[in-house]
Amino acid sequence: MTNTNITAFRKNVFGFVDQAVTYGEVINVTTKSGNAVIISEQDYNSMMETLHLSSIPGMVDSIKRAAAEPLEDCAPYDPEEDW
Repeated sequence: MTNTNITAFRKNVFGFVDQAVTYGEVINVTTKSGNAVIISEQDYNSMMETLHLSSIPGMVDSIKRAAAEPLEDCAPYDPEEDW
């Protein structure tokens, strides 16, 4: 995580945003009234999806069970299969 104050952030806003977008860097901007965190849209969307899936009752346990299942016991992936 990169920490900066609002004055430095204003002077190099493009550079800080580029760090977030290109390298996935989290930018913490401090101000007198509080702090703000700058992250890429991709990271934000990933966090929102994780929060959504975690909010579904039983989903976390289901994912944990699936992760523990040996690959050889899983059905093969068929991209042509109709869902």
